[in-house]
Amino acid sequence: MTDATVRDRIHQEVTGNDVVLFMKGTPVFPMCGFSAAVVQLLNHLNVPFKGIDVLQDPGIRQGIKEYSEWPTIPQLYVKGEFIGGCDIVREMHESGELIEMLNTRGINVQAA
Repeated sequence: MTDATVRDRIHQEVTGNDVVLFMKGTPVFPMCGFSAAVVQLLNHLNVPFKGIDVLQDPGIRQGIKEYSEWPTIPQLYVKGEFIGGCDIVREMHESGELIEMLNTRGINVQAA
């Protein structure tokens, strides 16, 4: 079980930023293909987001899985809500649901 400090830190990141991606690596240098795919989608839509590298902190890496009750990384959060991992975000993008969801939550989307 994740300690309260890690959980509080995760909660602060999720609620304190409009769009947060817990990922392996950084937005500039993703360290896995799934993280890279979500970064590419967000960049394509010109969505500003905060990337958090779970490889830098084992507590965050495990803690985010417990926080979301989702076993894999990357994990995308918008306005405090867990959206999903790579496959879900990709499917939402392909169906147009991702742009609609971002726009309805006040995130300005402008596909490149």
